[in-house]
Amino acid sequence: MSATAAATGGDLTDKQRRILQYLREQAAMKTYFKSRLIGEELGLSAKEVGTNMTAIRDGEFDVEVEKWGYSSGTTWKVTV
Repeated sequence: MSATAAATGGDLTDKQRRILQYLREQAAMKTYFKSRLIGEELGLSAKEVGTNMTAIRDGEFDVEVEKWGYSSGTTWKVTV
């Protein structure tokens, strides 16, 4: 995959692209995100967010995603 395709999310599903775009927009203002709250913003369940975050975490994008906490739902640390 080319660097351009990776940066734009060329191999991602629609849900994954929506999550990635949300993280890109919000990561400048905050660092930690709960799956539940991302889901509420995007009309997805927390489980859908968690399942799709793996592709973003494992991909080469302009955001870095790390699974951070599990108490009362999964928290993700996102840095740009």
